[in-house]
Amino acid sequence: MHVQSLVSVSSNAKPSHFGNRSHEFHPLAPSFVTDACRCSDTLRVWWVGYGYLMRILHTSDWHLGRTLHGVDLLADQAAYLDHLTQVVQSERVDAVLVSGDVYDRAIPPVDAVELLSSALARLAEQTRVILTPGNHDSATRLGFGAALMTGKVSVRAKIAQVGQPVEFQSDSGERALIYALPFLDPDAARSELSGPDAPLARSHEAVMGAAMERVRADLTARGGERPAALVMAHAFVVGGQPSESERDIKIGGVDSVPAGLFKDLDYAALGHLHGPQSVGAGQGVVARYSGSPLAYSFSEMHHKKSTVLLDVGPGGLVKDPELIAAPRSRRLSEVSGKLEELLGAKGQPFVDDWLRVFVTDPQRPQEMNSRLKARFPHALVMQHRPAEGATRVRESITVTPASNPVEVGTSFVAEVTGHPATKSEQDVLVQAFDRAKRAERSK
Repeated sequence: MHVQSLVSVSSNAKPSHFGNRSHEFHPLAPSFVTDACRCSDTLRVWWVGYGYLMRILHTSDWHLGRTLHGVDLLADQAAYLDHLTQVVQSERVDAVLVSGDVYDRAIPPVDAVELLSSALARLAEQTRVILTPGNHDSATRLGFGAALMTGKVSVRAKIAQVGQPVEFQSDSGERALIYALPFLDPDAARSELSGPDAPLARSHEAVMGAAMERVRADLTARGGERPAALVMAHAFVVGGQPSESERDIKIGGVDSVPAGLFKDLDYAALGHLHGPQSVGAGQGVVARYSGSPLAYSFSEMHHKKSTVLLDVGPGGLVKDPELIAAPRSRRLSEVSGKLEELLGAKGQPFVDDWLRVFVTDPQRPQEMNSRLKARFPHALVMQHRPAEGATRVRESITVTPASNPVEVGTSFVAEVTGHPATKSEQDVLVQAFDRAKRAERSK
């Protein structure tokens, strides 16, 4: 059967292939695009028996206000938001989804708030923006004024709204349902999400499962054919690869949720993990982490930072997600060697990088840090780490935001007492950590 696409263009527009997207087929789509065009007013592609094509950008983990080993990253974050605005314009994007960790902390610095305000104003001139809070954000502060935002910006920060999608229709007539879930901390969410029969278990899987039950109930109640349905979630999904810069979210020793919870949705726009990656393969789930737009630790030095561009029709994604590379102002690198080697040819490729340097001389060289800083002005970490077999006084433990505080505590107990922490000591540490987390959330 011959299938032909009809392209609606303004009278003065000239048809042309739309990047690499013409003549592509996806198993989720009942037809294929035979041509596409850029128009002076809007891009309109009609799939015979299918509907209009909608374009959605998925991003997350901006962490506005964050520093990298003391270096202010606000200018780099502003450059990314400028880039995002340009992508929205050039790709004719209908909606931008920001899946949590908009800010780096609950009370962000003023310049970070001003940067977000400016970015949202510019984006709202061109598209629809939907934001949710992550575990770094204060849901109350990020959601302030959400009820007044009836235009192009929607902030979904309340647990009670998890089964109520943001419904929108693009200028071309496409419709979509976006179920925007805030970060669901089990201690804060389980009482509100519990049913009348029994309370939810104190786990991420339990509260996310309850939230998705509400999402499916809403979809079922709509009946018949529905528009595309996407979910935004900020969580650690089983199979995801973490880095050192994500804050630990373990409750009772468990921090992950199964990808199968997002079945029956056309796409899960995930946040929390900083590396761009897909999860849920083989489980009937189309889910992806956009990753952070910048590297926030040296464990991310090899990440290819990006934003996810989705082409969506009423039946779901019509092609695989496309990754649009994020700008990078300075490379993040690591180099090791003897000091004289690093001051010579071996160090030359790294002089302009944000750098972590390991000096491997058997004995710590005199004035090591000052000599390294003169050679590498953007060096952020400088450590003396003798080569294998050299004598070391003691092994240090590196603690990062991703470190499990209980594991750090048990390591400290073992260091001080000379023997591993007992079961009762571990229980005390778990209880103390949970109390500290609850106290931090109540501020």
